[in-house]
Amino acid sequence: MKLFILVALFGLSLAQHNPHTKHGRTALVHLFEWRWADIAAECERFLAPNGFAGVQISPPSEHILVNDPWRPWWQRYQPIGYKLCSRSGSENELRDMITRCNNVGVNIYVDAVINHMCGSGGGEGTHSSCGSWFSANREDFPSVPYSNLDFNDQKCNTGSGEIENYGDANQVRNCRLVGLLDLALEKDYVRGKAAGYMNQLIDMGVAGFRVDACKHMWPGDLSAVYGRLHNLNTKWFSGGSKPFIYQEVIDLGGEPIGVREYIHLGRVTEFKYSAKIGTVFRKWNGEKLCYTKNWGEGWGFMSSGNAVVFVDNHDNQRGHGAGGASILTFWDPRLYKMAVGYMLAHPYGVARVMSSFRWNRQIVNGKDQNDWMGPPSYSNGSTKPVPINSDQTCGDGWVCEHRWRQIKNMVIFRNVVNGQPHSNWWDNQSNQVAFGRGNRGFIVFNNDDWNLDVTLNTGMPGGTYCDVISGQKEGSRCTGKQIQVGGDGRARFTISNSDEDPFVAIHAESKL
Repeated sequence: MKLFILVALFGLSLAQHNPHTKHGRTALVHLFEWRWADIAAECERFLAPNGFAGVQISPPSEHILVNDPWRPWWQRYQPIGYKLCSRSGSENELRDMITRCNNVGVNIYVDAVINHMCGSGGGEGTHSSCGSWFSANREDFPSVPYSNLDFNDQKCNTGSGEIENYGDANQVRNCRLVGLLDLALEKDYVRGKAAGYMNQLIDMGVAGFRVDACKHMWPGDLSAVYGRLHNLNTKWFSGGSKPFIYQEVIDLGGEPIGVREYIHLGRVTEFKYSAKIGTVFRKWNGEKLCYTKNWGEGWGFMSSGNAVVFVDNHDNQRGHGAGGASILTFWDPRLYKMAVGYMLAHPYGVARVMSSFRWNRQIVNGKDQNDWMGPPSYSNGSTKPVPINSDQTCGDGWVCEHRWRQIKNMVIFRNVVNGQPHSNWWDNQSNQVAFGRGNRGFIVFNNDDWNLDVTLNTGMPGGTYCDVISGQKEGSRCTGKQIQVGGDGRARFTISNSDEDPFVAIHAESKL
């Protein structure tokens, strides 16, 4: 019987590692702070036609409204209940978006905040996205309902009630994270409420969850919540499918809590990947691109089958979370496109692309004073729609990195080479490297301060290929560079260090 239970639990956790992506699609995109109506339209007009597998959406639960009208982005991470009205839209708009995205084969993954409610200083009243009354002072959230009996105050052993020492695993999991009221997930009642919220979303058709702040929850409590989750909706997913779970655990080493405690429950965000890829492309600390020949587990990352990877996320692009100044973002577009291209070309992990909005950066003593700024908004605090320009970029403060030609085309590259091995590595012992993916794709980078001119074995069939970085294949022509691959699979690559994008990529479907 014990063996049966162990096998069943192992099977459940493996199921929760599967993102259930469709039609040979592989890459996720985080449409950070987008409205549901805009995500629905984006699934239909852009994401599905370009092979994106799924969208991570901002937390859909009812949240606090802070200091109208500037409304910071982080208010989404301060829930006051589990009603489904947020600054992204109503429950009906959410349901419509999930349906429309699923209907074109694009999965929806919800950013789920179940560790805490709003901050202890959140006051009381009806200043929430659905208008529900709450009292942070009294720990009273009647729309759930939660009372002061449902929080971890008695378990926290610090004088302030806050996490004071990240070297103490008990504090990290039982005390308040930056003042946020810490839920007692050991209680069956609280577990039931968290699972009920997630199940409502599963029944609506979501494919899984990015679970926020997992380091601050006990793995046993998370296991109990996940064990209550419904199977995915059979209208869009095969019978018996478990929701994809990927857990936010910031682990750069040196703390008692690490990713190893969570990988049996689902995939985990690999923050070391984000920090290291920035260091490598910036050439800091003596790092060189040639050192990435064993990129992945060889760099001390978790196993590929447990990892979700990214160049930046909504926290660390603002200097929060992990990685510090090494993190590459849209503010450094040349290096950023190369790093995202590298991530999408490499087989390690499930890859997530970031799609951001601009804010008014003001760096003082290395810290951005405006890192709190919310998405483009009207004077009443409501989020602006995402306008699409004639050149397919976005306007009105929305960055839309996922629409940049180089990144969109590398998402397609990842789909074309899916399942093919990392192959035909070449480097110049510095910052010029190349590698293939079996006989389906090949990519070359020049991150040195001099030109690259080299003939390499691509492993690909002979013919004329369109470079999908400088342009793409349109009909029977290339809009950018052409690469001639000989019958022996060899091709000459020339990349100037002054090129707008000093990398080249070809794949089986970019052949003329």
